[in-house]
Parts: sequence; C-alpha cells; structure tokens
Amino acid sequence: MPTDHQLQLDVLEQLDCDPSINSSHIGVAVRDGVVVLTGHVQNFGEKGAADTAAGIVHGVRGVVDEITVDWPGHRTTGDETIADRVSVRLSTNRSVPLDRIHIVLEDGIVTLSGDVDWHYQLDAIESDMMALDCIRVLQNRIKIRPPVKVGAVRKRVRDALSRISPLDAAKVIVKTQGSSVRLSGSVNSWHEREIAETVARSVSGVSTVDNQILVP
Repeated sequence: MPTDHQLQLDVLEQLDCDPSINSSHIGVAVRDGVVVLTGHVQNFGEKGAADTAAGIVHGVRGVVDEITVDWPGHRTTGDETIADRVSVRLSTNRSVPLDRIHIVLEDGIVTLSGDVDWHYQLDAIESDMMALDCIRVLQNRIKIRPPVKVGAVRKRVRDALSRISPLDAAKVIVKTQGSSVRLSGSVNSWHEREIAETVARSVSGVSTVDNQILVP
C-alpha cells in the first residue's frame, strides 16, 4: 500500500491532470489513507470533480471534502436572479417533479425542500444545481418517498448488489432503518465501494445511504 506521503503526491498530480479543476487553490492532506481536501473553488462542478479525482487514486480509502465554493460574481448576483435561474434549470429537467420542489434563497444560499420518488431524481437535481455558477451554498433537504414496504428495502438492496459484477456482494453488509440504508464490510477498491453505493441508491424505497464500506 502507498504511504500517506505518496498518496498526497498522487492525489495532487491527479488534480493537476484534470482540466476542470484549478488545483492551485486546493490543499491535500492524507492520514491513514483518508484524503482531506481543503481550499476553495469557483463552482460545485469543480468541487465534485475534485472529490472524484481524489477518490479514484489507487490506495485512497476515503475522501473528506472541506472545499468551499467562492466564485468572483457571487456578490453581484441577487437572490431573485438566482431563484429564477434555479427554477428555469429544474423546469428543463423532465425527471424532476418541479411542483413538489420548494426553493428558498438567502444571500446566495439555496435551500431546496419537498420530495421525489426516486434517488436518481435527487441526483439529477443536485447535478442541475452544480451546473449553476451563481450558487454560493446548496442545502438540499429534499426527501424521497418510500414507494415500497420498508421491510422489503433490505432484501431489494441485497438482491441488487448480488447482480453486479465484479462486486463481491457477500463482503457487503446491509442494514436498514426504515428507508435508510447503511453499508459496511469491505471491498477490493474505491471503485467497487462507489458501485455498491450507487446500486443501493438506485433501489426503490431507499431514501439515504450511509456508506461505511472499507477499502483495505
């Protein structure tokens, strides 16, 4: 396994290689294989790209994102203008039930509430918000309606994981509390860890996923 110092160098190099990231404003620290990202970027898209870039480096066991978003024009964009942009962006996404989403703006901070039926709809909303460069902070409080009996959620998650290759589903422990899922156990790589979480999120009735899977 790479040392923490080597991981730090590898993550920095990976950030430098991504043209969508201005790595000069991002700090990287590593402790016991867990990467901590600090600094600031200009939009949520760049913040997400930094998370992804750090997570795919071989040997990384986890990523803690403490990056803040601070773009040059946020002081000149009014809340009413931002609200209009958010509403227009969501209205163009056919997978988003806009009539069930509530938008509140205060000093560039967008708070979304309401509910959707599927986790992919929640992901679509977050992706739309990341594409807007006028949002300073996003607080996503949207809930997912569980369309199935909560007792069936765990079985559906386990069945979904068992269908995915190359994931070894036997090494993944699934626990549920209502519509919330907690994943633990271990997998062979960060990529498999992300696959397990993505699969769990896609299961009908799952509202949140707490991914505690370890990568040796």
